[in-house]
Amino acid sequence: MYNVRMQSLFDVLGNKDFDLPPEVVEIKAYVDRHFKSEVGVIMQERAIIITTRSAALAGSLRPHLHKLAKQLKTDKKLIIRIG
Repeated sequence: MYNVRMQSLFDVLGNKDFDLPPEVVEIKAYVDRHFKSEVGVIMQERAIIITTRSAALAGSLRPHLHKLAKQLKTDKKLIIRIG
């Protein structure tokens, strides 16, 4: 007979790092500081997706993408999505 040990949720998730990546924190702070709005940020391998609920915010944020990428010191593509 096999000796099966059930893992608790703490055992499974206890060693996981749930801190937000610094890029996510920086983007959210930038948008809050300049536009007083909240955005969602998703990190992908080659892109950072910034999601906003407002087309107006997306349009206002678009000219800031180059400056934001320089500030983040990233070569990932910054993409804005409305949704």
